[in-house]
Amino acid sequence: MNKHALYHKSDSLFSFALDGETVELRLRAARGEVAKVDLIYGQKHAFCQMRNTLAMSLSASDGLFDYFTIRFKPEDKRLAYVFFITDMQGKTYYYSEDGATEKYDFSTAFYNFFQLAYVNRNDVMPKCDWLSGAVVYQIFVDRFRRAQPPCGGQTAEVDKSYINLDWGGKPTPKSFAGGNIWGVVEKLDYLCDLGVNTLYLTPIFSSRSNHKYDISDYYNVDAQFGGNEAFRALTDECKRRGVRVVLDAVFNHCGEELKEFRDVVEKGRASKYHDWFIISGDKPTKRPLNYEVFASCDYMPKWNTANPEVQEYLCKIGEYWIKNYGIDGWRLDVSDEVSHEFWRKFRSRIKALGNDKVLIGENWHDSRSYLRGDQFDSIMNYAFTKAMLDYFAYGALSTQELCDKLNELMMRNMTQVNFMMLNLIDSHDTHRFYTMCGKDENKLLNALAAELFMPGATMVYYGTEIPLEGGYDPDCRRCFDWSEHAFTDKVKELLKYKKLRALHEGDVKFTCENGLLVIERKTSGQTAVLLVNNTDKALSARGINVAANGYKITVE
Repeated sequence: MNKHALYHKSDSLFSFALDGETVELRLRAARGEVAKVDLIYGQKHAFCQMRNTLAMSLSASDGLFDYFTIRFKPEDKRLAYVFFITDMQGKTYYYSEDGATEKYDFSTAFYNFFQLAYVNRNDVMPKCDWLSGAVVYQIFVDRFRRAQPPCGGQTAEVDKSYINLDWGGKPTPKSFAGGNIWGVVEKLDYLCDLGVNTLYLTPIFSSRSNHKYDISDYYNVDAQFGGNEAFRALTDECKRRGVRVVLDAVFNHCGEELKEFRDVVEKGRASKYHDWFIISGDKPTKRPLNYEVFASCDYMPKWNTANPEVQEYLCKIGEYWIKNYGIDGWRLDVSDEVSHEFWRKFRSRIKALGNDKVLIGENWHDSRSYLRGDQFDSIMNYAFTKAMLDYFAYGALSTQELCDKLNELMMRNMTQVNFMMLNLIDSHDTHRFYTMCGKDENKLLNALAAELFMPGATMVYYGTEIPLEGGYDPDCRRCFDWSEHAFTDKVKELLKYKKLRALHEGDVKFTCENGLLVIERKTSGQTAVLLVNNTDKALSARGINVAANGYKITVE
């Protein structure tokens, strides 16, 4: 047995509480080298004298490792434990903080057992339950729909002078198509019929760009989108339909037209806002650029979130739109470039308004340091996006390799985080998945089905249901085509499965059976199974035939 592959760490992703009573423990071992793992546990102050034993389960495997897990309710919240490992040759080992040993002295175990010293309820990563059943529809507002505001039964004209793109034309970085929030209101019935129960809008606040990520006023919805009046109408109509609304929080940077930044440009160090930004010099200059910005965009100065005044300013914005418009949370833009200290403060302020107010980080990479219960609830699951592209679009993964990758992703985070992840196959920041898989509608449906069966929320980027094509930004932000599309009905039929209890709370298992991708979600009294065929020939498994490049779903 490869001892170097064994891994466990107390109070980590391998040892955590699911609630105030239930704990989950994980042990990693080299793939195929361990036959059995037993957990030896007890109350930590009595562990030397009294212990219990439970069998662990092989719950997941990736390309290198097997993961043995157990969930149980210990009799005492002060938990001590070691692992008893049997390898494939029948040889046994104890695994403690001293590593793998053939013998173990329980009389001195207080020196080297693993422990959860005390399961404090307020240290538990809480679960935002509604996310696991959410069908989230992401809208890039300028490209979704143009509409007129209702006005006393009459149609009021809106300003169209800024529009420079014919609806359906190919967008450029400077294109304005005229989509607005009134258009979203007008199409809420369509979205509900599609199966959507949550809206995620890219930024809506005052800005001179079409994307609104360079905000000049965080307290006013841009007039191009209909202003605060339109947003009030949207939130009221969403509440009436039971649809949640999540907004885009751009707190890494702002726009150069923000009054606080303009004050610094004018007054330099004499401005009381000078330290609100990160400037190397008396005044911000572009040639040479002497202040920190988003990417290389000199019109998006970066906030200094180490400044307590900035922290308070941004926290108040986060609170305002919840208190005054009843939004359900925030997607956090460029969240991995913002200080942990700020996110901890922001979370405490937002969660004080309701534990169901969600915080989803735009982190593209492994983000376990943000997902411990003190910052985000979850992140946008771009690692899943990449796995779907590698399998369906690039052909870079076999079915077994995809299973291995998905299992590895599940082991990156605590279980409750997995049930809050925002799963997606594309967004306003990526190529359209439909384009990437050669405009193959079956592959797009297969990928959506796989996304649907992942624990967490299912995100659909506007236009996926038509399906809309598009390359790299801004081409992925084309206008919605509102003519009828037969493909929409196929997406609607698929999204109906999100109502299954098994897809809300069921444990997940990924396997490769006869070349088919099999994703099983199982909870008490219900099992849902997805079989996906990513080949050009018909295949069968579990007595079910799946057409080439197709999928089947069964529910028991």
